[in-house]
Amino acid sequence: MEIKKVENKKDLSAFVKLPWKLYKNDKNWVPPLVGEFKALLDEKKNPFWEHSAKKLFIACDESNNCVGRVAAIVDRNFLEFHGEQTGFFGFFECIDDLSVAKELLSAAEMWLKEKGITKIIGPTAPSTNDEMGLLAQGYNSPPYLMMPYNPPYYHELVIAAGFTKAKDLLAYIMEEKDAPKERLGKIVKLVEKKEPFLKVRTINPKNYNSEISKIHQIYNNAWEKNWGFVPWTQKEFFAQCAKLKSLILADFILIAEIKDLPVGVLVGVPNYNEVLIKLNGRLGPVEILKFLYLKNKIKTARVMIMGVVKEHRNKGIEALMYSEIIKNGPKHGMLTAEFSWVLEDNTLMCRAAEMLGGKQYKKYTVYEKNI
Repeated sequence: MEIKKVENKKDLSAFVKLPWKLYKNDKNWVPPLVGEFKALLDEKKNPFWEHSAKKLFIACDESNNCVGRVAAIVDRNFLEFHGEQTGFFGFFECIDDLSVAKELLSAAEMWLKEKGITKIIGPTAPSTNDEMGLLAQGYNSPPYLMMPYNPPYYHELVIAAGFTKAKDLLAYIMEEKDAPKERLGKIVKLVEKKEPFLKVRTINPKNYNSEISKIHQIYNNAWEKNWGFVPWTQKEFFAQCAKLKSLILADFILIAEIKDLPVGVLVGVPNYNEVLIKLNGRLGPVEILKFLYLKNKIKTARVMIMGVVKEHRNKGIEALMYSEIIKNGPKHGMLTAEFSWVLEDNTLMCRAAEMLGGKQYKKYTVYEKNI
C-alpha cells in the first residue's frame, strides 16, 4: 500500500471517483455531481481557496487501485479569526482497513505540521461552513441536501488513529402535522404586539444580490460565537448563493426586519438529494431532463440556516420565521423538513426544534487531535 500526493489528472480522478467503489451497494448513498465536486476542489473556481491551502492524498494498493483518500486543509481566515493553529482533514473516504486509514491521516497530519499547525479537526468538505462531521446515527435513510454520509466503521478508523470527539452535530426531522400551530400562533401575536415594527418577508428574487447581501450580513453576525465558526467572505457567500439561485424557492427564504433593518434569516431549500440519488453523479442531456422532471416531485426540504443578530435575540423573532416556513412548505407539497445541523450544546436551538415537533434522528460527530 502506498500513500500518494494527488499531482495529476489521473490521481485527481481516482480521488473523485473512489466513493462510487465504496458505496456501490449502499442504497442510501447520494452520489455528488462530479462536475460540482471538481469545482469545489478547483482553486480557480472556488473562492475558499483564495485564503486556504490544501494537499490531497490517495492510498493505493499493490495493484494501484485507490482504496482511500483524504485532504489536509489550512484555512488562514480560521487561523486569524480563532487565533489558534488549527487545520482540518476533509473528504475522508476509506476501505475498512485500519492501516490504510492511519497512513492517510498521518500523511495529512505531517503536511499540516509542516505548515505550523498543532491541532487537526475534521472531517470537513472543505470548511466548517460546508459539510462537516461523520454520520454517527441515522444510517437507515439517505442524507438531506449538503449533509454527509458514511459507513459506521469510519468512526472506528478515526478513533484508532488517535482522534477524539470534538463535537456532535444534530439533525431533527419535522412533520407539518406535528407542528404546534395553535401555540405558535399565540407566541406570534405576543411578539407582534411587543415589536410592532417587526415583519418577516420572503426574499425578492428580482433583487437577489441585494437580498443575499442582507443574509450575508445577518449570517456573519448571528453565528459569530458559534463553535467552529469562521466568517464567510463576501466572494465565497455570493459564489455559494449563485450556485443555489436556480434551485431556491423564494417562499423558503425569510428575512426578518425591524424598520427595514435586517435582524434575522431563515433559509430552507428543497431536498434535491431526492433527485441526485437517481442521477449517479452525471448531468448530461438525459440527466438534465430527468432532473427537470423530478425536481417538481420533491416532497421534503432542509432548513439549513436560522439565526437572529445578537442585538435582537430573545424577542421571539425566531417564532415568526418558524410560523411562516410551516405555512409555506405545504404550498409546494413539502410536509416534511430536516432542521440541520444544530450544535449538541446549543440548548436554545435544540429546545426550539423539539417545541416545533422535531425529533432528533441523525447525529454527526466531528473529531480532533493534537499533532
